[in-house]
Amino acid sequence: MKNPSVGNQADGRVIGRPQKQGNAGFFLTVLLLTAMFVLLVAFQDQLGLNVGLLQTLRTNFINDFIVDHRWTWLASGLGKTLIITILAALLGVVIGLILAMIRVLAHNGRRIFFLTRFADIYVTVIRGTPVLVQLLIIYFVIFASVNIEKTLVAALAFGINSGAYVAEIVRAGVLAVDQGQMEAGRSLGLTYGITMRKIILPQAVKNVLPAMFNELITLLKETSVAGYIAVIDLTRAGDLIRSRTFDAVLPLLAVALIYLLIVMGLTVLMNMLERRLRRSDNR
Repeated sequence: MKNPSVGNQADGRVIGRPQKQGNAGFFLTVLLLTAMFVLLVAFQDQLGLNVGLLQTLRTNFINDFIVDHRWTWLASGLGKTLIITILAALLGVVIGLILAMIRVLAHNGRRIFFLTRFADIYVTVIRGTPVLVQLLIIYFVIFASVNIEKTLVAALAFGINSGAYVAEIVRAGVLAVDQGQMEAGRSLGLTYGITMRKIILPQAVKNVLPAMFNELITLLKETSVAGYIAVIDLTRAGDLIRSRTFDAVLPLLAVALIYLLIVMGLTVLMNMLERRLRRSDNR
């Protein structure tokens, strides 16, 4: 007789492989097509392809990326984008965890009036106003008379915005854990804080992992408005190339492709972590 557990594991591996291969295949296909396009445009004379459109694309490609080493503008802008995203994500997680714990305490009857009201107002205001407006207020109002690095201002603004969404994600993940887990921990003599840290939060992490990665992806793309305060991020760098060469196609397509590749990489990483967590649950 076939062992059901073995069969389920085998079925899980069979089902999991096409998804992994599909993600990797799509990723490699995008890279391959991009490389083929660049090589075709760059070496059309050697290949005997004297097509007018290719000639125009080749000229624009050289003007957009080769002349004055303008490709380095994209590289520098990408670095700024990643720095802002990482700093904002860290700040957002810290703010989100604190706000989530305050709201979870209120849900469990441990309401701290001032902090609970502050957390409610914070989440309502931040989620109810556009991130671009928040960025402009922080830079042109709060830090109007302060000489501060624009990249830090952008990271602060996006981190404050992300914190409200992370708070709701974590709160929902904690409340999704069965109430019996808390009761079991308290019955063993553990304090509320230890039970939350050792029992509830580890289970909540598995619940919120996909949503947290989606928030990170959203945060990465939201940083594209940092150019409004003169931060030369990836999007702003592409727009600067467009303003110098009067060609919008290749620079903006390059920016879009870079964002796409980063998001695809994060998606692959998220799928790997989810599969690892599922395997740990099956042990």
